[in-house]
Amino acid sequence: MKGLLLRWVVLAVSIVVASMLVGLVLPGDFVVKLGTVPDLLVLLLGAAVFAVVNGTLGSMIKLVTLPLNCLTLGLVSILVNAAMLFLVGQLGLGFQIKTFWAALLGSLLLSACMAVLSSFVKEKDE
Repeated sequence: MKGLLLRWVVLAVSIVVASMLVGLVLPGDFVVKLGTVPDLLVLLLGAAVFAVVNGTLGSMIKLVTLPLNCLTLGLVSILVNAAMLFLVGQLGLGFQIKTFWAALLGSLLLSACMAVLSSFVKEKDE
């Protein structure tokens, strides 16, 4: 349970970092609203919704597009992840994404941030 909560916080922090970096290239297209404690709680809710949507709907779409994904050597997976991020960003749960290009760049940066930050989270030996 502790590992799940840690990964949830890592995802929320990754969303904030990705939005800052996307803001350098595409100002105003990927916005995270932070300022008060309720804003932080809404961002955590948005991170949870993104994780659930990406884990369920994203996985089903990746399964359907598997032949195309094989032909493009995995590039379709990047587009599916960007589409899931864009979809959740339209809900306005802690972050908003205005363009698909911001979602695409944000998806790439989010994956990179998650990889870096997850390396600091220790796995429990079973």
